[in-house]
Amino acid sequence: MTTPSRPRRKPRRNSALETLVAAALDEMKAVNVKVLDVRGLTDFADAMVVASGNSDRHVRAIAQHVIDRARASGHRALGTEGARDGEWVLVDLQDVVVHVMLPRVREFYAIEQLWEPRPVSSAAAAPAKRAPAKRAPAKRAPAKRATPAAPATAAGAARGAAAKTAGRGAPRRPRRVRTAAR
Repeated sequence: MTTPSRPRRKPRRNSALETLVAAALDEMKAVNVKVLDVRGLTDFADAMVVASGNSDRHVRAIAQHVIDRARASGHRALGTEGARDGEWVLVDLQDVVVHVMLPRVREFYAIEQLWEPRPVSSAAAAPAKRAPAKRAPAKRAPAKRATPAAPATAAGAARGAAAKTAGRGAPRRPRRVRTAAR
């Protein structure tokens, strides 16, 4: 009996545009460059390149250098976002999307974790049943006591009582101004 053979995935080859982007990032001393293959995950791009810069000026310069190198080789950037602030600049080169970020922004958003395949472990394949967790009783905040503002003198108390009974009532609503129909 023969076992059916599985089709093997072709080894991934970097496109000319990916190679160009990687070279441009290397020329500008980009830090922690990562190329992610997103072909099976999304339709808007084949690869996503994530890199870091040392400062906002460095991030903007890296992104502009990538755009210039792509333009020189005949590729047109569809758009850029974030170049004004310089914390996270996105360059859309159609098949390759380039993210250049400050390290703290990259750590906060962690977009590599969104696009990388998750490793399948044996624990994840067969989840174990757990007993429901017991909740601790909620602590109640102490009730706030309302402290009435006591007037300092009897004259102040008389003034306060007189003001309440003066018939002020609810505040009036502003009148509507009618305009003539034209």
